[in-house]
Amino acid sequence: MINTAELTIKEKRNILRNAPFPYKKPHVDVLEENALDDFLGEYLKAYGLLDKHEWNDPMITDNGSGYRIIDLFAGIGGIRSAYTLFGCTNVFSSEIDKHAVRTYRINYGEECVGDITGIDASDIPSFDILLGGFPCQAFSHAGLKRGFDDTRGTLFFEIARILKERHPKAFMLENVPALRTHDNGNTFKTILSALDDIGYGVPTPQVLNGRDFGAPQNRNRVIIVGFDRDAYPNAADEFEYPEPTCNRDNLHASDILEMHDKALQSGWNDDEWKDYIEKFRLSGRLWNYLKDRKKKNQERGNGFGYTLFTPDSPYLNTISARYGKDGSEILIDDGGIRPRKLTPRECARLQGFGDGFLIDASNTQAYHQFGNSVCIPVMQAVAHNVVEYLDKYSDE
Repeated sequence: MINTAELTIKEKRNILRNAPFPYKKPHVDVLEENALDDFLGEYLKAYGLLDKHEWNDPMITDNGSGYRIIDLFAGIGGIRSAYTLFGCTNVFSSEIDKHAVRTYRINYGEECVGDITGIDASDIPSFDILLGGFPCQAFSHAGLKRGFDDTRGTLFFEIARILKERHPKAFMLENVPALRTHDNGNTFKTILSALDDIGYGVPTPQVLNGRDFGAPQNRNRVIIVGFDRDAYPNAADEFEYPEPTCNRDNLHASDILEMHDKALQSGWNDDEWKDYIEKFRLSGRLWNYLKDRKKKNQERGNGFGYTLFTPDSPYLNTISARYGKDGSEILIDDGGIRPRKLTPRECARLQGFGDGFLIDASNTQAYHQFGNSVCIPVMQAVAHNVVEYLDKYSDE
């Protein structure tokens, strides 16, 4: 349940500014708090957020899986939201970014603990599945083939030590594809060796793309799933990663874009729409800089530079945590005098966050949060298969 009493006026304005139509309101900066509360109430009621425990309540309620999950390097909860959708219950979350922690609390009603390096594994509540999207770091001892001990001094070690001490049924980790070739492949080999060393059967990790699971985003991520080898001795061979669930030809950028016609249907006028969308349009100076940089890069023989898309484009590029800097990886040509960046709500949709997800942060922080998050449709597909595999043996 969303506790609106704890929201500041600034957060209320941000939430309404970034709400989906028809709940997005123009001129929120001049609205009095009573009006903000009324409009916010309409939005929350429409998405059931006055009654729900969190924005993404489970599909399975009466006969949910009952598995308990922990959410490490949680960000704004993209991975946990995929698992709670299939009846899992989150019992512990860790995140150090104070802005992400605030967004997490507002949307899930839970408090993240801070730095995982300071948490004793024995203090974590009982759990069945560990989830985490950990940073990619080199291992100073990589190649010594000492398994678990090779990972000391890295953030992956924090995951490994919790797995070693608590030994849950399963885990799921997410990272960039470059993890496989990082440090000439030594990083990946060390991770897999450590997981084997502490007793987990790990099916061959797979790279999955958001476009294959319903998101119009060309986002590849490597997924590592593992199961307790004593309880699931054949998991490394039996577990199957999800197959694509979506025909890429059916996807378009317009699936996630905020459009002029939708604003008009919601009671906005042309001036209100223009005032809103122009805030995301590149300045003449920045646009000229990006064009000049791309031209120079092309003359040097590389393709680095901005990328333009239209509402009809079949997909968008990968959004990153630096997106707010200049938006160059995804610029929208919507017929305006210059291209524009995505809005925070569009970023949320691109990653698969539903319109009931409350965006309380500033634009700068919102871009960072969504760029740093995960593509939820991919996580949902993996979560489905992990839960299904665990259920297969719990029913026997």
